[in-house]
Amino acid sequence: MHLAYPAVLAALLFCVGLYGVLARRNAILVLMSVELMLNAVNLNLVAFDVWLRDALHAGQALTLFTIAIAAAEIGIGLAIVLMVYRNRGTSDVDRLRDTAEPAHRPDETDETDEKAEAAA
Repeated sequence: MHLAYPAVLAALLFCVGLYGVLARRNAILVLMSVELMLNAVNLNLVAFDVWLRDALHAGQALTLFTIAIAAAEIGIGLAIVLMVYRNRGTSDVDRLRDTAEPAHRPDETDETDEKAEAAA
């Protein structure tokens, strides 16, 4: 087997994933694109492991670690995206740039402060 075939396929998968990360606005599609990039890396690891005929199969072992890390990443990433969607009502990455709560200025009063003062 030639090394060029899986290397070209992995490069194409990585480029598609990179395009998805840079061009998409939906956070779930960005996570899917990151997974596509990790799968391209896994393909390269296995292809080079077969090509080098490593006795320890280090490429396949690293692939298993990468799959485990990718599974944890997608689980945590989807949990974060779902919580952000519940709180903000959107999963658009451009609208989520400022994730911090708006700062409360001491010179401004809340409606709750005004209601508390009126009740007292």
